[in-house]
Amino acid sequence: MNELMLGAIAMACFIIGLFFLRFWRQTHDRFFLFFSVSFFVESANRVVFGLSNRQDEHEPLIYLVRLLAFGLILFAIVDKNRGKTDA
Repeated sequence: MNELMLGAIAMACFIIGLFFLRFWRQTHDRFFLFFSVSFFVESANRVVFGLSNRQDEHEPLIYLVRLLAFGLILFAIVDKNRGKTDA
């Protein structure tokens, strides 16, 4: 049952990544690109975790990959909201 849920979450993350990638291709806004990459990273993380023999989610490597994915989202938000200066 756990593998089924991991697969469903991985598929959902991949679809969301494709959704943001489509918006990036239309607008060329880096915000959508960072979100897309973040969801692709999270999808790959879930697939690797589901295929591994370890079923302990408390591994530091899993949390580091999630930190990277959430860090990309945070960076996208900060990058989008910082002021544009014309120098």
